[in-house]
Amino acid sequence: MRNIHKLTEGAIILAVFSVLLLLTIFVPIVGIATNLFLALPFMLFAAKNDGKSTLVFLVSAILISFIVGNILALPLALTFGSAGAMMGYLIHKQKSRTTIFLAGSFAVLINVVLQYAFSIVFFQIDFIQESINILQQSMNQSFKALEAMGQVEGLDKIKAQFDSGMKMMKFLTPSLFLMASFFLVFLIQLVSIPIIKRFGVKVGGWRKVSEISLPKSFLWYYLLTMFATMIMNPEEGTYWFWALINLSYMLQFMMIFQGITFIFFFAEKKGAPKALPIVITIFSLALPFLLSIVRILGIIDLGFGLRSQMEKRS
Repeated sequence: MRNIHKLTEGAIILAVFSVLLLLTIFVPIVGIATNLFLALPFMLFAAKNDGKSTLVFLVSAILISFIVGNILALPLALTFGSAGAMMGYLIHKQKSRTTIFLAGSFAVLINVVLQYAFSIVFFQIDFIQESINILQQSMNQSFKALEAMGQVEGLDKIKAQFDSGMKMMKFLTPSLFLMASFFLVFLIQLVSIPIIKRFGVKVGGWRKVSEISLPKSFLWYYLLTMFATMIMNPEEGTYWFWALINLSYMLQFMMIFQGITFIFFFAEKKGAPKALPIVITIFSLALPFLLSIVRILGIIDLGFGLRSQMEKRS
Protein backbone atom coordinates (compact mmCIF):
# COMPACT_ATOMS: atom_id res chain seq x y z
CA MET A 1 0.00 0.00 0.00
CA ARG A 2 2.84 2.35 0.91
CA ASN A 3 4.63 1.61 -2.41
CA ILE A 4 1.44 2.37 -4.35
CA HIS A 5 1.13 5.71 -2.53
CA LYS A 6 4.78 6.51 -3.28
CA LEU A 7 4.35 5.64 -6.98
CA THR A 8 1.19 7.75 -7.24
CA GLU A 9 2.84 10.68 -5.49
CA GLY A 10 5.93 10.36 -7.71
CA ALA A 11 3.82 10.27 -10.88
CA ILE A 12 1.91 13.42 -9.86
CA ILE A 13 5.10 15.30 -9.00
CA LEU A 14 6.69 14.18 -12.30
CA ALA A 15 3.65 15.52 -14.15
CA VAL A 16 4.01 18.86 -12.36
CA PHE A 17 7.71 18.98 -13.29
CA SER A 18 6.88 18.23 -16.95
CA VAL A 19 4.39 21.12 -17.07
CA LEU A 20 6.88 23.51 -15.45
CA LEU A 21 9.60 22.39 -17.87
CA LEU A 22 7.41 22.90 -20.94
CA LEU A 23 6.34 26.35 -19.72
CA THR A 24 9.98 27.31 -19.10
CA ILE A 25 11.07 26.25 -22.59
CA PHE A 26 8.14 27.22 -24.79
CA VAL A 27 6.64 30.27 -23.00
CA PRO A 28 9.63 32.61 -22.57
CA ILE A 29 7.96 35.34 -20.48
CA VAL A 30 6.31 32.85 -18.10
CA GLY A 31 9.48 30.75 -18.21
CA ILE A 32 11.44 33.42 -16.35
CA ALA A 33 9.26 32.73 -13.30
CA THR A 34 8.70 28.97 -13.72
CA ASN A 35 12.46 28.50 -14.09
CA LEU A 36 12.80 29.13 -10.33
CA PHE A 37 10.29 26.37 -9.53
CA LEU A 38 11.94 23.60 -11.59
CA ALA A 39 13.88 22.30 -8.57
CA LEU A 40 10.77 22.26 -6.35
CA PRO A 41 9.38 18.84 -7.45
CA PHE A 42 12.74 17.20 -6.74
CA MET A 43 13.12 18.95 -3.39
CA LEU A 44 9.63 17.89 -2.33
CA PHE A 45 9.98 14.26 -3.39
CA ALA A 46 13.49 13.85 -1.93
CA ALA A 47 12.46 15.49 1.35
CA LYS A 48 9.69 12.90 1.81
CA ASN A 49 11.48 9.78 0.53
CA ASP A 50 14.77 7.88 0.85
CA GLY A 51 17.84 8.36 -1.34
CA LYS A 52 17.22 5.31 -3.56
CA SER A 53 13.68 6.42 -4.42
CA THR A 54 14.96 9.94 -5.11
CA LEU A 55 17.57 8.62 -7.55
CA VAL A 56 14.89 6.65 -9.45
CA PHE A 57 12.72 9.79 -9.53
CA LEU A 58 15.62 11.89 -10.85
CA VAL A 59 16.44 9.41 -13.64
CA SER A 60 12.74 9.22 -14.59
CA ALA A 61 12.51 13.02 -14.78
CA ILE A 62 15.60 13.23 -17.00
CA LEU A 63 14.16 10.59 -19.37
CA ILE A 64 10.81 12.39 -19.51
CA SER A 65 12.51 15.73 -20.22
CA PHE A 66 14.38 14.11 -23.11
CA ILE A 67 11.08 12.82 -24.55
CA VAL A 68 8.78 15.85 -24.10
CA GLY A 69 11.25 18.73 -24.49
CA ASN A 70 13.80 20.00 -26.97
CA ILE A 71 17.59 20.26 -26.67
CA LEU A 72 17.23 22.75 -23.78
CA ALA A 73 15.19 20.31 -21.68
CA LEU A 74 18.01 17.91 -20.81
CA PRO A 75 20.47 20.43 -19.29
CA LEU A 76 17.61 22.07 -17.37
CA ALA A 77 16.49 18.71 -15.98
CA LEU A 78 20.05 17.73 -15.06
CA THR A 79 20.86 21.04 -13.37
CA PHE A 80 17.65 21.68 -11.45
CA GLY A 81 16.99 17.98 -10.91
CA SER A 82 20.34 17.17 -9.30
CA ALA A 83 20.39 20.40 -7.25
CA GLY A 84 16.79 19.93 -6.11
CA ALA A 85 17.35 16.25 -5.26
CA MET A 86 20.48 17.16 -3.28
CA MET A 87 18.70 19.86 -1.29
CA GLY A 88 15.65 17.66 -0.71
CA TYR A 89 17.83 14.77 0.49
CA LEU A 90 19.55 17.06 3.00
CA ILE A 91 16.16 18.35 4.16
CA HIS A 92 15.15 14.71 4.67
CA LYS A 93 18.32 14.23 6.76
CA GLN A 94 17.39 17.38 8.75
CA LYS A 95 20.61 19.21 7.90
CA SER A 96 21.02 22.92 8.56
CA ARG A 97 19.70 25.48 6.09
CA THR A 98 23.25 26.70 5.43
CA THR A 99 24.40 23.18 4.52
CA ILE A 100 21.41 22.78 2.19
CA PHE A 101 22.18 26.11 0.52
CA LEU A 102 25.88 25.35 0.00
CA ALA A 103 25.23 21.82 -1.33
CA GLY A 104 22.60 23.09 -3.76
CA SER A 105 24.88 25.90 -4.95
CA PHE A 106 27.78 23.56 -5.65
CA ALA A 107 25.46 21.09 -7.42
CA VAL A 108 24.34 23.89 -9.76
CA LEU A 109 27.94 25.08 -10.21
CA ILE A 110 29.22 21.60 -11.15
CA ASN A 111 26.39 21.17 -13.68
CA VAL A 112 26.99 24.57 -15.27
CA VAL A 113 30.76 24.04 -15.57
CA LEU A 114 30.37 20.54 -17.05
CA GLN A 115 27.71 21.66 -19.52
CA TYR A 116 29.82 24.69 -20.51
CA ALA A 117 32.83 22.43 -21.16
CA PHE A 118 30.62 19.93 -23.04
CA SER A 119 29.22 22.64 -25.34
CA ILE A 120 32.75 23.83 -26.21
CA VAL A 121 34.28 20.37 -26.75
CA PHE A 122 31.44 18.70 -28.67
CA PHE A 123 29.56 21.60 -30.30
CA GLN A 124 32.31 24.27 -30.50
CA ILE A 125 29.86 26.70 -28.88
CA ASP A 126 31.23 29.07 -26.24
CA PHE A 127 28.09 30.83 -25.01
CA ILE A 128 30.15 33.20 -22.83
CA GLN A 129 32.18 34.36 -25.84
CA GLU A 130 29.02 34.52 -27.97
CA SER A 131 27.35 36.76 -25.35
CA ILE A 132 30.43 39.01 -25.26
CA ASN A 133 30.43 39.22 -29.08
CA ILE A 134 26.75 40.22 -29.15
CA LEU A 135 27.36 42.87 -26.48
CA GLN A 136 30.40 44.20 -28.37
CA GLN A 137 28.42 44.44 -31.63
CA SER A 138 25.63 46.30 -29.84
CA MET A 139 28.05 48.75 -28.21
CA ASN A 140 29.94 49.30 -31.49
CA GLN A 141 26.66 50.29 -33.15
CA SER A 142 26.00 52.70 -30.27
CA PHE A 143 29.48 54.21 -30.64
CA LYS A 144 28.95 54.68 -34.40
CA ALA A 145 25.61 56.38 -33.73
CA LEU A 146 27.25 58.76 -31.24
CA GLU A 147 30.03 59.55 -33.73
CA ALA A 148 27.43 60.26 -36.43
CA MET A 149 25.74 62.76 -34.09
CA GLY A 150 29.07 64.42 -33.34
CA GLN A 151 29.26 63.18 -29.75
CA VAL A 152 32.95 62.24 -29.87
CA GLU A 153 34.23 63.88 -26.68
CA GLY A 154 35.62 61.21 -24.34
CA LEU A 155 34.41 58.42 -26.65
CA ASP A 156 37.87 56.83 -27.01
CA LYS A 157 38.18 56.58 -23.23
CA ILE A 158 34.75 54.94 -22.96
CA LYS A 159 35.69 52.47 -25.72
CA ALA A 160 38.92 51.56 -23.93
CA GLN A 161 37.08 51.04 -20.63
CA PHE A 162 34.46 48.89 -22.37
CA ASP A 163 37.09 46.71 -24.10
CA SER A 164 38.92 46.28 -20.79
CA GLY A 165 35.66 45.27 -19.10
CA MET A 166 34.91 42.68 -21.79
CA LYS A 167 38.39 41.14 -21.39
CA MET A 168 37.95 41.02 -17.64
CA MET A 169 34.53 39.35 -18.00
CA LYS A 170 36.15 36.53 -19.98
CA PHE A 171 38.84 36.05 -17.35
CA LEU A 172 36.30 36.14 -14.51
CA THR A 173 34.04 33.43 -15.97
CA PRO A 174 34.67 31.00 -13.04
CA SER A 175 33.86 33.72 -10.48
CA LEU A 176 30.71 34.67 -12.40
CA PHE A 177 29.63 31.02 -12.50
CA LEU A 178 30.16 30.72 -8.74
CA MET A 179 28.25 33.89 -7.84
CA ALA A 180 25.43 33.07 -10.28
CA SER A 181 25.07 29.57 -8.75
CA PHE A 182 24.82 30.98 -5.22
CA PHE A 183 22.33 33.64 -6.28
CA LEU A 184 20.16 31.17 -8.22
CA VAL A 185 19.97 28.68 -5.33
CA PHE A 186 19.14 31.50 -2.93
CA LEU A 187 16.16 32.44 -5.14
CA ILE A 188 15.15 28.77 -5.51
CA GLN A 189 15.10 28.33 -1.73
CA LEU A 190 13.25 31.62 -1.32
CA VAL A 191 10.30 30.41 -3.44
CA SER A 192 10.46 26.65 -2.74
CA ILE A 193 10.93 26.29 1.02
CA PRO A 194 7.60 27.95 1.98
CA ILE A 195 5.75 25.62 -0.43
CA ILE A 196 7.56 22.53 0.90
CA LYS A 197 6.62 23.51 4.47
CA ARG A 198 2.94 23.61 3.47
CA PHE A 199 3.22 19.89 2.63
CA GLY A 200 4.19 19.14 6.23
CA VAL A 201 7.95 18.91 5.66
CA LYS A 202 10.08 20.34 8.46
CA VAL A 203 12.88 22.59 7.26
CA GLY A 204 15.40 24.22 9.57
CA GLY A 205 15.68 27.99 9.66
CA TRP A 206 18.60 30.18 8.67
CA ARG A 207 21.16 31.22 11.22
CA LYS A 208 20.92 34.91 11.99
CA VAL A 209 23.23 36.99 9.79
CA SER A 210 24.86 38.39 12.93
CA GLU A 211 25.86 34.86 14.00
CA ILE A 212 27.62 33.98 10.73
CA SER A 213 31.40 34.29 10.61
CA LEU A 214 33.88 32.82 8.15
CA PRO A 215 36.79 30.65 9.31
CA LYS A 216 39.95 32.67 9.97
CA SER A 217 41.72 30.62 7.28
CA PHE A 218 39.86 32.65 4.62
CA LEU A 219 41.85 35.71 5.68
CA TRP A 220 45.13 33.82 5.15
CA TYR A 221 43.95 32.65 1.71
CA TYR A 222 43.11 36.26 0.86
CA LEU A 223 46.47 37.64 2.05
CA LEU A 224 48.43 34.87 0.29
CA THR A 225 46.56 35.54 -2.95
CA MET A 226 47.28 39.29 -2.71
CA PHE A 227 50.95 38.56 -1.94
CA ALA A 228 51.27 36.08 -4.84
CA THR A 229 49.67 38.58 -7.23
CA MET A 230 52.14 41.32 -6.25
CA ILE A 231 55.21 39.06 -6.34
CA MET A 232 54.42 37.10 -9.51
CA ASN A 233 52.68 39.93 -11.41
CA PRO A 234 51.52 37.39 -14.05
CA GLU A 235 51.10 38.45 -17.64
CA GLU A 236 47.54 38.94 -18.84
CA GLY A 237 46.19 35.83 -20.56
CA THR A 238 48.41 33.33 -18.73
CA TYR A 239 47.10 30.55 -16.49
CA TRP A 240 48.44 32.23 -13.33
CA PHE A 241 46.76 35.52 -14.24
CA TRP A 242 43.47 33.69 -14.75
CA ALA A 243 43.79 31.71 -11.49
CA LEU A 244 44.93 34.59 -9.27
CA ILE A 245 42.41 37.11 -10.54
CA ASN A 246 39.53 34.70 -9.92
CA LEU A 247 40.82 33.78 -6.47
CA SER A 248 41.27 37.46 -5.69
CA TYR A 249 37.73 38.41 -6.70
CA MET A 250 36.10 35.48 -4.90
CA LEU A 251 38.05 36.09 -1.69
CA GLN A 252 37.32 39.82 -1.85
CA PHE A 253 33.66 38.89 -2.07
CA MET A 254 34.05 36.71 1.04
CA MET A 255 35.71 39.60 2.94
CA ILE A 256 32.80 41.85 1.97
CA PHE A 257 30.39 39.18 3.21
CA GLN A 258 32.30 38.99 6.51
CA GLY A 259 32.11 42.78 6.82
CA ILE A 260 28.35 42.75 6.25
CA THR A 261 27.80 40.07 8.92
CA PHE A 262 29.89 42.15 11.36
CA ILE A 263 27.69 45.20 10.67
CA PHE A 264 24.64 43.09 11.61
CA PHE A 265 26.46 41.79 14.72
CA PHE A 266 27.47 45.31 15.79
CA ALA A 267 23.96 46.71 15.23
CA GLU A 268 22.42 43.88 17.27
CA LYS A 269 24.91 44.39 20.12
CA LYS A 270 24.18 48.12 20.24
CA GLY A 271 20.41 47.60 20.08
CA ALA A 272 20.10 49.49 16.78
CA PRO A 273 16.89 49.25 14.70
CA LYS A 274 16.78 46.05 12.61
CA ALA A 275 16.40 48.07 9.42
CA LEU A 276 19.69 49.96 9.98
CA PRO A 277 22.17 47.20 8.95
CA ILE A 278 19.97 46.36 5.95
CA VAL A 279 20.03 49.99 4.78
CA ILE A 280 23.82 50.18 5.32
CA THR A 281 24.29 46.97 3.30
CA ILE A 282 22.17 48.26 0.39
CA PHE A 283 24.07 51.56 0.28
CA SER A 284 27.40 49.72 0.53
CA LEU A 285 26.56 47.51 -2.45
CA ALA A 286 25.53 50.58 -4.45
CA LEU A 287 28.55 52.75 -3.61
CA PRO A 288 32.04 51.34 -4.39
CA PHE A 289 33.89 53.41 -1.76
CA LEU A 290 31.56 52.12 0.99
CA LEU A 291 32.05 48.58 -0.30
CA SER A 292 35.81 48.98 0.17
CA ILE A 293 35.24 50.07 3.78
CA VAL A 294 33.01 47.03 4.39
CA ARG A 295 35.72 44.75 2.93
CA ILE A 296 38.36 46.29 5.21
CA LEU A 297 35.97 45.87 8.15
CA GLY A 298 35.63 42.17 7.30
CA ILE A 299 39.42 41.78 7.16
CA ILE A 300 39.85 43.50 10.55
CA ASP A 301 37.07 41.39 12.09
CA LEU A 302 38.72 38.15 10.99
CA GLY A 303 42.26 39.30 11.77
CA PHE A 304 41.72 40.88 15.17
CA GLY A 305 38.63 39.05 16.42
CA LEU A 306 36.47 42.16 16.88
CA ARG A 307 33.43 40.09 17.83
CA SER A 308 35.17 38.15 20.58
CA GLN A 309 36.59 41.41 21.98
CA MET A 310 33.13 42.97 22.03
CA GLU A 311 31.70 39.84 23.68
CA LYS A 312 34.33 40.04 26.44
CA ARG A 313 33.62 43.72 27.10
CA SER A 314 29.90 43.09 27.37
